[in-house]
Amino acid sequence: MPNAASPAVVKAADLLEEAARTGAACPPVRTLLDDGDLETAYAVQQLNVRRGLDAGRRIVGRKIGLTSPAVQRQLGVDQPDFGALFADMAVPQGGEVAAGRLLQPKVEAEVALVLARDLPHRECTVVDLLRAVDFALPALEIVDSRISDWDISLLDTVADNASCGLYVMGGTPVPLGGLDLRSVSMTMTRGGETVSEGTGADCLGSPLNAAVWLARALAERGDPLRAGDLVLTGALGPMVPAAPGDVFAAHIFGLGSVQVGFAEATQGERR
Repeated sequence: MPNAASPAVVKAADLLEEAARTGAACPPVRTLLDDGDLETAYAVQQLNVRRGLDAGRRIVGRKIGLTSPAVQRQLGVDQPDFGALFADMAVPQGGEVAAGRLLQPKVEAEVALVLARDLPHRECTVVDLLRAVDFALPALEIVDSRISDWDISLLDTVADNASCGLYVMGGTPVPLGGLDLRSVSMTMTRGGETVSEGTGADCLGSPLNAAVWLARALAERGDPLRAGDLVLTGALGPMVPAAPGDVFAAHIFGLGSVQVGFAEATQGERR
């Protein structure tokens, strides 16, 4: 594991942190990292996560990114990644995202899992996962990139906390018993018009597969999933850009619906 305090890691983390603070996107950080050096990209992510914790933020779970072939094609990558979810990223069901809160948001619909047990094993199985899950919820993830024009590679998005922005959870917990997450269908609308569709199979074959991948990856790093953690398992269909005034709603069969709006910018809020 590279030294998290190395000059390249610190410089990349500083660029991303400043972009988030000022609302001015930065250039890609991949030029600061060696080609294919995924662990250094995660070191950048971890440095800014630690900075968030030091500032009093609270981690409530993890997100899995790049699980949908459609989203992988959109971003030109070929494997999943993960990032940390903080409590202050949560937007209430049916709530509204303030104008200017994010730089260049996009929305995707996902299955969320909430754990009742730890998943400490490096060889976590689907059975282990099923025993650990307390319930599922429909979710909208509002992804965001601190990098200009979403000009990102896998290294960029990993360093940028897997392009985390905000998230919205449905309000009715659903037990997994009798629910086949592979076959669930998703429809997402913007202003009542369908803009994204997919199924559970579009998320690494099943949201359960994605969650197992995450559990193994985190256990391997000595930071396993714990009871109470929220897991956003990844997009079920293409992500869609959001603009002020938009209202998104997603329905996932068997799980219910979730909705979020984006506030219109006032003159004083426009950047």
